[in-house]
Amino acid sequence: MINHSHPILFCAEAKTWESGLLTDEAAEWLAIQQAGSAIARAIQNDFKEIGGLSDNARLLVLVGKGHNGGDALLAAKLVLETYPLASADVVLCFGVEPLRPLARRSWDELRRPAGSRAREISLVEFKNENGSYALCLDGIFGFQFRPPMDAAIAELIARVNTHPRIKLRAAVDLPSGLGETNAGTVFRADFTYATGIVKSPVIVEANAPFVGRVRYLDLGFFESNCRSLLAGDGLKESPASRLLQKQTCHPDRILLPSILQPLAQLRPAQTDKRTYGHLLVLGGSRNYPGAVLMTVQAALRSGVGLLTAFVPESLVPEYAARFPEAMWVGLPQTSQGGIARSGLSRILDKLPGADALEIGPGLGTEPETLGLVQDLVAAVKAPFLLDADALRPEVLGTAHGKPFICTPHAGEFKRIAGEASLRDFCRQSGAVVVQKGPHTRISDGGAVYYNLCGGPVLARGGSGDLLAGLIGGLLAQGPDNLLLAAARGVVWHGLAADLLARDKGQVAVQTTQLLDYLQPALHFADHAI
Repeated sequence: MINHSHPILFCAEAKTWESGLLTDEAAEWLAIQQAGSAIARAIQNDFKEIGGLSDNARLLVLVGKGHNGGDALLAAKLVLETYPLASADVVLCFGVEPLRPLARRSWDELRRPAGSRAREISLVEFKNENGSYALCLDGIFGFQFRPPMDAAIAELIARVNTHPRIKLRAAVDLPSGLGETNAGTVFRADFTYATGIVKSPVIVEANAPFVGRVRYLDLGFFESNCRSLLAGDGLKESPASRLLQKQTCHPDRILLPSILQPLAQLRPAQTDKRTYGHLLVLGGSRNYPGAVLMTVQAALRSGVGLLTAFVPESLVPEYAARFPEAMWVGLPQTSQGGIARSGLSRILDKLPGADALEIGPGLGTEPETLGLVQDLVAAVKAPFLLDADALRPEVLGTAHGKPFICTPHAGEFKRIAGEASLRDFCRQSGAVVVQKGPHTRISDGGAVYYNLCGGPVLARGGSGDLLAGLIGGLLAQGPDNLLLAAARGVVWHGLAADLLARDKGQVAVQTTQLLDYLQPALHFADHAI
């Protein structure tokens, strides 16, 4: 179990948890203020991926009756305070009178400093509105929504979904209309800001078109002070306190940036290169020369002490000149430019001094090369990582019973696992699996950990090679905990991608630019704790 994670709860569980924690109006108001502030910060950060919010940004805020509406109103208030020329059109979907007390208080809070910059518009007025909006913020329904949806609200959401001049759509907690059972019309968000607790509907694959990218805004609902509150007088036998006992072993969990905290700290003064592990990397071919180079670059940035890379002998002069920090070992080549089976002995000679081994980037699929991989996997005793072309059923069969990580994307996972689920495949193979995708998932057969960092900036060739290099380097530094190495590598990679996209955008970047954001990502993660 990874400590730096929080549970993903079903909506009913989330209701129980919050009812045990937010026991009076003061606690509820504090939570709404925290949520509004976190949403405002997240919006401003995420807008950087498309150039940032302009000084005169125009917002559209959709407000229901309850706390989600309050969260949206306070978030809008903080955005308007940051951008003094910005304005907001607020649709109170059910009017002012039905607003619950704290939502009404939030509405008053927004209007007080913003003045004429925050105006109420009716459903009819918005229906005839043809202007542009930088942001639409959805706070109509929360996780307690149950269909059916009012026809007028459904029409509003449908219009927002198809509005041609809204730059970014964001949902508070859950897109309106989404739940354990969805309505016929659901708000389509670019970002969903899960406030306090990540509810299970946002990670259901079928809901991805509505949810967009999920950001977990941790409000401290699972911290020690909350545990003390739940264990207080009169609550020891409550449903919330019973849920507390089982949340630490909940089967689906969100990874937290705090998992990187040890990497951001000072290293002990009395250390040398052997302290931080020796990683061996096997990869490369004439047809795919770049993948192993990117893997080695990332591994060198992981903090590993020593790195030996085995590649086709024709690649060594160029690679050694470009990255002399690694020890490059040339292996005999096949006629097609892959690694020949006769090179196995040179690798075996180095195995006793290795803390971890990584196999696969750019190897190609020649039978002779894959035969070498099977022989190597059969011989290795240290933990190892299988990536890319090494992800073959015959190779995994040889690996059974050994400590290893594999890092498949969707197609590769299908190739090695067939119809098995992630958790079942981990149990069958004995592997720690990093299943790459929009929400990368990690498991060793127990809990499934979700990484919510990163985004479309990673949807380009080579990002998986960088990830494999990071995980391999971390594995060499901590070979006794494969799950932790995999999780740290995924979060680190994702946070760096977020920072890259915010600085350079999603489009006009190169994959290896991500490497320059690995160190800032550590500082970001440490600051977020």
